[in-house]
Amino acid sequence: MNDRELAQALAGAGQGHVLRWWEELTSAQRQKLAGLARQVDLDQVARLAEDVRQGRLKETLSGPIERPAYVALSDGEDLEREANRAAGEALLRAGKAAALTVAGGQGTRLGYDGPKGTYPIGPVTGKSLFRIHAERIQATGRRYGHPLPWYVMTSDTTDAPTRRYFEREDFLGLDRDEVFFFRQGMMPALDRHFKLVMTARDEILMSPNGHGGTLTALADSGALADMERRGIEQISYFQVDNPVVPAADPVFLGAHVRAGAQMSSKAVWKREPEEPIGAFVRSGGRLIVREYSDLTPDEMRQKTPDGRLLYGLGSIAIHVLRVDFVREETAGGLRLPWHLAEKASLVLDEAGRVVAPSGKNVLKFETFIFDALRDTRSSVILEVRREEEFLPVKNAVGKDSAESCRAGMSRLHADWLEKAGVRVPRDAAGQPLHPVEISPLYALDAAEAAAKVTRALRVDGPLYLGPDGVRA
Repeated sequence: MNDRELAQALAGAGQGHVLRWWEELTSAQRQKLAGLARQVDLDQVARLAEDVRQGRLKETLSGPIERPAYVALSDGEDLEREANRAAGEALLRAGKAAALTVAGGQGTRLGYDGPKGTYPIGPVTGKSLFRIHAERIQATGRRYGHPLPWYVMTSDTTDAPTRRYFEREDFLGLDRDEVFFFRQGMMPALDRHFKLVMTARDEILMSPNGHGGTLTALADSGALADMERRGIEQISYFQVDNPVVPAADPVFLGAHVRAGAQMSSKAVWKREPEEPIGAFVRSGGRLIVREYSDLTPDEMRQKTPDGRLLYGLGSIAIHVLRVDFVREETAGGLRLPWHLAEKASLVLDEAGRVVAPSGKNVLKFETFIFDALRDTRSSVILEVRREEEFLPVKNAVGKDSAESCRAGMSRLHADWLEKAGVRVPRDAAGQPLHPVEISPLYALDAAEAAAKVTRALRVDGPLYLGPDGVRA
């Protein structure tokens, strides 16, 4: 629509204030504002506003809550696991799997100016999160004799700097034809009167539409069509801030495929009832994830007859999705429910001045990818060891921080060395006295590390095992 039609549409939707300062804007500012306004689905905004008025975005449960069936660690080292591994390895050798990394976040909470994926995390080398994932993807492709295509979802904020980073780093050793960038969708915020929020005279407050937006972004960007063209059947989904997650775990892929599942998940047991991760449960016969923010303190501590937490099976944002399931979920638009988040934000007042809020003053809307589990006919939940697969970098200090992640990576790689017969000096808490880092290009797992290292290896200082061997 042209500028006149845009003005009419905004006025008709009760959002005419967006153009309040139009006459004062430069040509470039008008172009910017009009571009933002055209991204807004005014009908959708009206529907969401009505949903908020009617309380329809509040969580509703359709029946009694129970813990779902899952594959526990105690079920691990058996024939079933090896059958799953074989099925997953066959899938990887046939080139029917792809890796998908959600990388739309900035490193702001870490005190870092840039996309979180470029944040340095290697305990010895300082390698970035992106580089560690890239090395694991490259090593996985080499192991199974077929490249593992990598789909990277960025956001409006991280897209350009992420692409520049990959160009500058020569695509981190990967064939650029095997890397596909696509951008997450954005949603406008509303104020308490359900008006679009202005943060400058030429800017509407927009925010990412949640990790559930991965599904529509795959379809809208052409990434899903690219997967179909390549003959990819399964998507290995994970978030960029977890540097130890397998890019494509054959045991997980195989369990998922052999069960005929549409979407499957990995889980860990919560380290404490209040841990800020969602929990897998069943309600009314449907598999769901209840967000920790939706639980009351009593619910967090609620236990089942076996003495374990009802909400203890934690979701760690690692999934496998069938490509045709994603196509079904996005046919005719996203089917996932919207979730409401109340946030505080700087806003423009009626005089055009930026004012700070006294509390939460805007409504933001997002979708969660795990809500697609409600639409599955079959789904596998696989319990994994936290120390092996879930060391997220989310906070500046304390739990799930860069410091705790680096320490966890050192412990994990020290464990690999000890399994190979190498002596690793540790402190009283079991932490290696010196940082240890093993590149995925040296070893993808403990078994591969054991086949390469010698017991004569000494760990008497920072130790890095890379593609060219040992470097102290």
